[in-house]
Amino acid sequence: MGRQASAARNDLEHMLSHENEQPKALPLSLLEDITDGFSENRQIGSGGFAVVYKGMLENGTVAVKKLFERLDIPDNKFNEEIRCLMKVKHKNIVRFLGYCANVQGEMVGYDGDFVMADVRQRLLCFEYVPKGSLDEYIKDASYGHD
Repeated sequence: MGRQASAARNDLEHMLSHENEQPKALPLSLLEDITDGFSENRQIGSGGFAVVYKGMLENGTVAVKKLFERLDIPDNKFNEEIRCLMKVKHKNIVRFLGYCANVQGEMVGYDGDFVMADVRQRLLCFEYVPKGSLDEYIKDASYGHD
């Protein structure tokens, strides 16, 4: 892990124990490292827009939400989502810790040739909540009700 990822790991660990810290940009290399390369055994949830992984740190655990690459969310919409998440502070809402918006060029086949394409990876990092997702509780509570 590089110096940038190591410093970001320290920042993220610090944020877990200091609730007043502001969310920060996090390098992709850190999020890959703490989720064991986004391995299947770290996957804790998935939906129509993303897969969520458990990220392990020295002093705690985080949830890393990796948005599907095929989603074509304009930069301004993603930026607005981050701005909104940064403003939300409430005891009943999972705390937003950071984000990653990574773009990397990749050679891909197109019309019998190779072209450079931008591959976007967008991730959000939250405090980990160990008792499952809210929708499980809602389904359990409404069991037998219309």
